[in-house]
Amino acid sequence: MLEKNHSEAIWHRINRKTKPLGSLGKLEHIGHKLALIQSQGKSDPVTNIEIKKPTVLVFAGDHGIAADGVSVAPQEVTQQMVYNFLAGGAAINCFCRANQVEIKVIDAGILKPIESDSKQLIVQRLGESTENFAHKPAMTHEQVETGLEYGEKIVKATIDGGSNLLMFGEMGIGNTSSAAAILAALSRRSVEKCVGLGTGINEQQLRKKRQLVQLGVNRCRGQNAQEILRQVGGFEIVQMVGAFLASAKYNTPVIVDGFIATSAAYIATKIDPSCREYMIFAHQSHESGHKFMLQELAATPLFDLSLRLGEGTGAVLAVALIRSSVEFYNNMASFEDAGVDM
Repeated sequence: MLEKNHSEAIWHRINRKTKPLGSLGKLEHIGHKLALIQSQGKSDPVTNIEIKKPTVLVFAGDHGIAADGVSVAPQEVTQQMVYNFLAGGAAINCFCRANQVEIKVIDAGILKPIESDSKQLIVQRLGESTENFAHKPAMTHEQVETGLEYGEKIVKATIDGGSNLLMFGEMGIGNTSSAAAILAALSRRSVEKCVGLGTGINEQQLRKKRQLVQLGVNRCRGQNAQEILRQVGGFEIVQMVGAFLASAKYNTPVIVDGFIATSAAYIATKIDPSCREYMIFAHQSHESGHKFMLQELAATPLFDLSLRLGEGTGAVLAVALIRSSVEFYNNMASFEDAGVDM
């Protein structure tokens, strides 16, 4: 849990900048959060926030429920997109280049292993695909435990490699079904509100998707968060849960992406509520259930661009705002410095 002993001093520093009180809005709260995190264990609050090697970890996993036609794309697309990530051709790669963000791609358990010697690829497979959660638990207890450990392992390695700002993205055909099921089971909201169009399914497919998600939710609603994760989650989601928990453990802020990543953040906060303090929510996805998930987390996202791609794209776009917040905290003059009387 974040120690708050420097909080007041950090707000005083922010409030004495040459601006009307609170006029930089959400950027002030980002600056405060980052300064508070980097001041942990120090006798005085930091006056210079550092951003080092911001990195997005993109977790890929396949879902058994995809076989029931909940997506317009076949499961093979998961593997094809992983190759696209490694070749640098996806939206996430474009945004990483534009915002000076490093990328790692994790095979958390897709149908067929990736054949590549790319240094960006990390293999942490929990299997070839989850089970179809409409009919049986998506994962075993052992897969959940291993997945949480894998998430911590990659976060620790990334931090040890010099990064102090993380983002998590995902790829997995069928994973909006898992995210919707997690939301419905944990929040007790109706499946109709939680299930959206995903990759762009039609009305008939949407009705079927809702019916299938309802079957999984009926089996686990009222259970604890980790059991809900086992019943309706995904290999990429469980590793992101472990990654969110590890970010807090290692005192590192993490920018939260869209619907799928937020479902992992939601689970993580139920397992360890203190990890919520390390999260910065990038955007509100255009996927219908995301706004409800943000409400459950009492999260105010930085922007809404009607994104619904995943991959970590929204989180990486938020890096420019994070850098701007750091710049104002570090270098904007105070009233005293500027000789301005207020």
